[in-house]
Amino acid sequence: MRKQLLRRRARVCLLVAAAVLASPAVVIAEPTADAIAVNVDQAKLVRLPGKVATIVVGNPMIADVTLQPGGMIVVTGKGYGATNFIALDRGGEILVDRQIQVEGPSDRLVTVYRGIDRESYSCMPICQRRVTLGDSDTYFNNTMSQAGSLSSTASGNAGAGAKTN
Repeated sequence: MRKQLLRRRARVCLLVAAAVLASPAVVIAEPTADAIAVNVDQAKLVRLPGKVATIVVGNPMIADVTLQPGGMIVVTGKGYGATNFIALDRGGEILVDRQIQVEGPSDRLVTVYRGIDRESYSCMPICQRRVTLGDSDTYFNNTMSQAGSLSSTASGNAGAGAKTN
């Protein structure tokens, strides 16, 4: 039963890929000269005019933009793809309208495929689990659960080691 489901999923993926590649309407976005390129899970600082009051992000699932004092913004890559941001002054005038291109990780990434399931590892200098968009649900959730448990244990037990008898 599971093999049939996996074969069906693989067939659907192949059909979708073939349809996308055969379609003349597919446009691959090329980053423009003033596009901000940032890697997923990383941040970049960009200086804007000092009178920026409001930032609007086209798709916050792709990138997050945070306004800092003095016209500095922090652009954080959250998901693969392209979006834009618009910076407005207090009067609502557009000061900046720029593209953001979020690309894959820049570290040495090893991707392991087990059928249709995918696992990612950062190999700098040894391979460690790395949660990457597109990893299989089980791998993604197990890795996130382990990281969350480690973090909560470390922060919750920070004072426990200092007990006296």
